[in-house]
Amino acid sequence: MLTLLVRRVAGADDLPLPARRTPSSAGLDLSARAFVVDGVERDRISLAPGERALVKVGVALALPAGHVGLVCPRSGLALAHGVGVVNGPGVLDEDYRGEVGVLLINHGAAKVELSRGERVAQLVVLPAPLVEAREVDSLDETRRGDGGFGSTGRGG
Repeated sequence: MLTLLVRRVAGADDLPLPARRTPSSAGLDLSARAFVVDGVERDRISLAPGERALVKVGVALALPAGHVGLVCPRSGLALAHGVGVVNGPGVLDEDYRGEVGVLLINHGAAKVELSRGERVAQLVVLPAPLVEAREVDSLDETRRGDGGFGSTGRGG
């Protein structure tokens, strides 16, 4: 098992560390420390339909070398309220050491009330080999070729 190094930020001592809800869960739940509205941190937010918010989760991380952290939506919030991660999944690079933030959006039809301590997203840590781009004149041929959106099934 890999080790994720976690540092609590000031004011987050009462919040749980990122953790799995079951032994085999892929993601570690992230809990809200503060909701940033117009540059001001708040303990609660009422997220209107279509509205976005930055949620700080009270921890900074040191991911294992060669890994990326993906900040993913929680399926319960998505099902119950239509709340997701705007740039889902969000990407945490292994060299980032600041407080983790989650960009939430309300895709639902009603306002959603969220409070400090609520689980707002989940972190999935995956291997991420370092690659670099190299320009070439041609690419190898494949059966799919340059067929794009909808080219492999319904809709295209």
